[in-house]
Amino acid sequence: MERPNNVPLPGVSAARAAERATSLAAHLDARHRGQNAQALIRAAVKDLFRGRIALVSSFGADSAVLLHLVAQVDPTTPVIFVDTGQLFEETLQYRDQLVALLGLTDVRSVGPKTDRLARLDPENFLWQSNPDLCCRIRKVEPLAEAIGDFPAWISGRKRFQNAFRAELPVFEGDGARIKVNPLAEWTGKDVEAYRLEHGLPEHPLVKFGYLSIGCAPCTDRVKPGEDPRAGRWRGRAKTECGIHIAGSMTPENEGSGI
Repeated sequence: MERPNNVPLPGVSAARAAERATSLAAHLDARHRGQNAQALIRAAVKDLFRGRIALVSSFGADSAVLLHLVAQVDPTTPVIFVDTGQLFEETLQYRDQLVALLGLTDVRSVGPKTDRLARLDPENFLWQSNPDLCCRIRKVEPLAEAIGDFPAWISGRKRFQNAFRAELPVFEGDGARIKVNPLAEWTGKDVEAYRLEHGLPEHPLVKFGYLSIGCAPCTDRVKPGEDPRAGRWRGRAKTECGIHIAGSMTPENEGSGI
């Protein structure tokens, strides 16, 4: 199979590059429809984007499953982890545990620039006054820089997590890049069944009702009957950190403020 080349070329506008990526994603989504997660990951990592794809992981509540699936295909796959400086200590410990357990050899921990924090969030309370900007400087910008020249990346998002993700495709355009969502069709029961089948450890906060885990100040327990992500930014209209919002990772936005 011919490998797609969606790396933006010199002189190609961001809009044109995004248009090409969207078209390619639609083609790949139709071509690989119905494949299971492992087959999708193998196609993406070993064929379509061989040596040019990274997994972005929060090492959160569901992360062990996708990390295990990718490690089974190729444990040298780059894994990008954004340490925002506001994460639970349990998440950092869980990251180290999974890296050792799964034999991941290329985990890249990145974080916000100190000068940006000093200028925009010197007291570490920006999450209260402007959570969008806080997410921007602590997560979106570091990831945009780390993703660099990768033309594709793997995400662990799933349709069941909230209404915003209900129509999530397996392949989607993300600016000039392709985003692969191999677990898009999985349910919460699917995730838990896989975790138990393969003896994967649970994030230590899940047992306390944290079903989606991000930064400590903006993560709350989920109540019975709520969406798994209902505990994120509790009481606000905000539902996403920004890395999955269309256009947030495009070249003209990378490294910029809000």
